[in-house]
Amino acid sequence: MSTSAERPRCWPTTDPLYAAYHDEEWGRPVVDERGLYERFCLEGFQSGLSWLTILRKRENFRTAFARFEPEVVARFGERDVQRLLADAGIVRHRGKIEATIANARGVLEAGTPLQQLVWSHAPEAHPAPATMADWQSETPASKELSKRLKAAGFRFVGPTTVWAAMQACGVVNDHLATCWVRAEVEGLR
Repeated sequence: MSTSAERPRCWPTTDPLYAAYHDEEWGRPVVDERGLYERFCLEGFQSGLSWLTILRKRENFRTAFARFEPEVVARFGERDVQRLLADAGIVRHRGKIEATIANARGVLEAGTPLQQLVWSHAPEAHPAPATMADWQSETPASKELSKRLKAAGFRFVGPTTVWAAMQACGVVNDHLATCWVRAEVEGLR
């Protein structure tokens, strides 16, 4: 845990972008379709990489993927895939690019609004983790949501990626018990 101006955080960082992400975004409830779609796709892109890498490229991702508007991205074809594979501003991984397009189609074809699907898997109770060692990599809820998303056509949404997205989107408040943001996030939920 790091402290900056008497503000204990969940993870150590000296990077202002990463600190701002923790303080202003991570764990705060995301309840709109576009926001959830973006976070789940970015978590997929992060797989095997540092989250800081994704944060540094996030605006490029937003530009490359039409601000993560599912209706637009769902219409992407092979020409768009080739354009994205040539875009040095994003992570150029064919499988993850194609997954982002498939996920947009999944949003549109799921039969249930993405917000409802994701938030229906919020745990009723989740004790505050005392240390980072208390964080889980997946849970029964993330396994079930992963299955539901895959059934809707989503890709790169395994239980670990889904749990990370649930944490990031505030579906679960996984801020440490000593973190200065925890109570504020809990109040938003």
